[in-house]
Amino acid sequence: MNSTLILTIVILAGLGLILALLLYFVAQKFKVEEDPRVGKVEECLPGANCGGCGFAGCHDFAVTSCAAPDLSRHYCPVGGDPVMQQVAAILGYKVEAKAPQVAVVRCNGTCTARPRTNTYQGVQSCKAKAWLYAGDTACQFGCLGCGDCVAACKFGALSMDPQTGLPVVDQEKCTACGACTGACPKNLIELRAKGPRGMRMVVVCRNQDKGPVAKKACANACIGCGLCVKTCTHDAIVLENNLAYIDFTKCKLCRECEAVCPAGSIIGVNFPKPLDKEAVKARIAARKAAAAAVKEESK
Repeated sequence: MNSTLILTIVILAGLGLILALLLYFVAQKFKVEEDPRVGKVEECLPGANCGGCGFAGCHDFAVTSCAAPDLSRHYCPVGGDPVMQQVAAILGYKVEAKAPQVAVVRCNGTCTARPRTNTYQGVQSCKAKAWLYAGDTACQFGCLGCGDCVAACKFGALSMDPQTGLPVVDQEKCTACGACTGACPKNLIELRAKGPRGMRMVVVCRNQDKGPVAKKACANACIGCGLCVKTCTHDAIVLENNLAYIDFTKCKLCRECEAVCPAGSIIGVNFPKPLDKEAVKARIAARKAAAAAVKEESK
């Protein structure tokens, strides 16, 4: 009995040793040498694994950046320029500095501006709600209010305002990773340049209905009148599908579009002083009068 038990143990131990040796030789035969720079690059990265760079995680970012001929397609939004400078130094590449970005919510359909037309009692998820119907209000383009974007943010930069029912971005915590943009089924959140001292202009609406319909659905909706487009002297605003959009790469922060917008759909963020609409309108009128005078003289 004892001899049988001992024999069994010896056979199992021998088999285990043989398999271990076999696995070792197979591993040695087919092992892939990893670029030693990968570990150094990964050490520089913040380790958030948020996917904001477009890769599966920080390790994948490190592997692909080491294999790439340059860093034109690689940028870590969480670490920003300081991290990318470290990565470039390790790999011997040059990298261009990028303007810091921040998530912006393009909806101002507050609870008071968008009266409820029905009550949703299903799963509290924007994605689930969007699959079922347009939302709780007459605006089919507005925020659904379930907070999918808040849940997607790994940095605590988003929260739901109980008064407005809309998400609020904390720009000090936002890393521009883009997780919230992918989480919103209505595409209401986008990444925009923070702007000098955090100042920026935004059209806080995505409603593409015609003016009267949009205004009926939401008191703060863009009505597509085009006054902002006509006023902007920098060609920074376009009007498509009854909706204005500001190109932040062209915007000079003059706030003239905000002053002339009759719907209040354009807002300036983080400006040190409140907008004096009348003063801005007077400036616009003076410029138009001067241009008309020059045109008259040239006749």
